[in-house]
Amino acid sequence: MKNSEKILKSISSLIENGILTSKDIKKEISTDLKFKKDKIINKLELVSREEFEVLKKVVQKQDATIKKLINDKKTKKAKRS
Repeated sequence: MKNSEKILKSISSLIENGILTSKDIKKEISTDLKFKKDKIINKLELVSREEFEVLKKVVQKQDATIKKLINDKKTKKAKRS
């Protein structure tokens, strides 16, 4: 809350002095929100959709390999018995 109050105070003082226009304010707020969004995303350690899909395919391939190895092992045990 204190950060947002600081931002609002600095923006209001700049408006009072006639330094900022409405486009400048929109740009400033947009930039600030983008930085906050990026900070949250980095903190959560999220991955992109492409990275997720690649990893999903790798895991599916490994799962199929593991199942095949388990079945081969069961088949070998059955032949021995």
